[in-house]
Amino acid sequence: MLTARAQQTLDTLDEEALSEMRALRDETERFLMRYKFGMDEVITKLTILREEFNQAHDYNPIEHISSRLKSLESVVAKMERKGVASSFDAIGETITDIAGVRVTCSFVSDAYRIFELLTAQPDIRVLQVKDYIATPKPNGYQSLHAIVEVPVFLSTGAHPVPVEVQIRTIAMDFWASLEHKIYYKYDRQVPQALLDQLTDAARTASELDGRMESLHRQVHGMPKPHRANSLV
Repeated sequence: MLTARAQQTLDTLDEEALSEMRALRDETERFLMRYKFGMDEVITKLTILREEFNQAHDYNPIEHISSRLKSLESVVAKMERKGVASSFDAIGETITDIAGVRVTCSFVSDAYRIFELLTAQPDIRVLQVKDYIATPKPNGYQSLHAIVEVPVFLSTGAHPVPVEVQIRTIAMDFWASLEHKIYYKYDRQVPQALLDQLTDAARTASELDGRMESLHRQVHGMPKPHRANSLV
């Protein structure tokens, strides 16, 4: 239901202006729909891997898969922060995290394994990788970030869509969730004492990841994993 003021404003628009507004709305919906379909494609690939591991292997590296599509308000806010021109082409070229998929694993080696299995698929193109596991952020944040491009086939043909994929361990995910809640509560003005404790907690989580994976490998008689120097 429109408010009286909104209805009054709408009544003052002529048919041409209304038609332009409807066209812009439809184009915006089609634009975001591509990102949703791209996100769905990546989720499908990861789900297939998870189910295949469940059926054919004695261990499944994927604990959980989640996703999110940025709202139009979030996209507009990021456009303003980055100074992006208000065109769909400019948005597509500049903002690469409209669609996001997060994969949670048990161990650090699982994160790299899932990355390699996903990006080895022939229709996946790796655009960017940021390895915050090998090189954590100053606050202790750890995660493997990748921007991958996947084709989405529509009635108008194939459309390459970027999707941000974050792969992290359960401990990393727990820490990142807590950090987000703290920054939200303090409106990003977090007291230094809390920031110091968060950084220390990140080190503890990293140590726990290492110890748990070491125990896992001892129990199963597995060799220490080899980590490639480059992910791309």
